[in-house]
Amino acid sequence: MKHDPKVCFIDVLNACQQILDFTKSVSFEEYRSNDLITSAVERKFEIIGEALNRVRKTDPSLLEIITDSEQIIGFRNVIIHGYDAISDRIVWDTVKESIPLLLREVSHILSK
Repeated sequence: MKHDPKVCFIDVLNACQQILDFTKSVSFEEYRSNDLITSAVERKFEIIGEALNRVRKTDPSLLEIITDSEQIIGFRNVIIHGYDAISDRIVWDTVKESIPLLLREVSHILSK
């Protein structure tokens, strides 16, 4: 099944925004101790990674503007397959450092 890259990028955009909404006004300790928030954030990372993987399969050139797209896709695989070894600190740092950039980059792609 061929996926529409625009729909995939919209899914990424929505998931990024939801991650930021879920973690707004939350400290790392609150994040770490709240299973509902950690589960929601990890699920959104799964969606981001899968959506970008679909774009890669459809038209890899569309990922050229996405910083570390291969690592993002790989992060999805770690969350799904290495669920028992997920580091809350790594997920949290990724939320704070990478999600805002990804949001900007995907917004730029969708504005074209």
